[in-house]
Amino acid sequence: MAASSRLTIKDIARLSGVGKSTVSRVINHEGRVSAETRERVEAVIQQYGFIPSRSAQAMRGQSDKIIGIIVSRLDSPSENQAVRAILPLLYEQGYDSMLMESLLKPALVEDHLRIMAQRKVDGVILFGFTGLDAALLSRWQDKMVVMVRQYPGLSSICFDDQGAVQQLMSRLVEDGHRHIGYLGVALQDETTGRLRHQAYLQACEHFQLTPTVALGDLGYLSGFELAGEAIGEQATALICATDTLALGAMKFLQGHPERQLQVCSIGHTPLLHFLFPDTLSVDLGYAKAGKAAATTLVDLLNGSGERVQQIVPSRLDGHKR
Repeated sequence: MAASSRLTIKDIARLSGVGKSTVSRVINHEGRVSAETRERVEAVIQQYGFIPSRSAQAMRGQSDKIIGIIVSRLDSPSENQAVRAILPLLYEQGYDSMLMESLLKPALVEDHLRIMAQRKVDGVILFGFTGLDAALLSRWQDKMVVMVRQYPGLSSICFDDQGAVQQLMSRLVEDGHRHIGYLGVALQDETTGRLRHQAYLQACEHFQLTPTVALGDLGYLSGFELAGEAIGEQATALICATDTLALGAMKFLQGHPERQLQVCSIGHTPLLHFLFPDTLSVDLGYAKAGKAAATTLVDLLNGSGERVQQIVPSRLDGHKR
């Protein structure tokens, strides 16, 4: 007989005198197997120390205790913080994970959800984004938690986008800044784009400041190329809608040492503060949000929780120049 580590379901079936489907039902604790047959199969499994491969079960659509996670970008520092908080909680509850990337494309989300349905994942944590149709997610309402965005009938864990900008603006005005630029994301993006930009304009109106705005995409290069436009001629401070944009802006300012600005950011990722410790930033609570998403989903799947829509409070942190 082959070593137990190489034993297959086919081997177990032959040794037990039953079919492969019967062995599969025993391994996955399904019904339609008599007590006598179940005992015979389990005795062979125990005798040879057979351990079924969870990954193989998942590929066959027989997954037990697997959560799908769909991030928008694998290189997103903020989403990585949330995922790092999600995984330990899932593992503690006996779940494995299946990680996929949407690249902010609804068609990819649809493909990923179809694959997850075929593999019978127990639940899904999805990082939402603008343009994603709520109807696509409706069939998952009792086993999905969406992060970043709210959708009708689904549990969601969101960030305080407007409150983050308001905290930074209040702090800067308190420190004496009257010319504050804003480097943001195109308004087609609901949260990082429109809501944060709107909060900046409202704060400018409240404090009677003249807004200076540049909007681009989420990349480092966008921050680098648009920093000058956002700063203008008079700015003494710059608010960046994300840490990625802030890193690009700081790279721009390194080439213009004559401009001494207080750079502010929303995200509070470790890399930004390692490279530029004087940055004033708002911690959106990515790790807290990840833990809340995992806990909410597990409670839903266990039948011990209800659908919720939660906003994680932000926290001002960092230094002032």
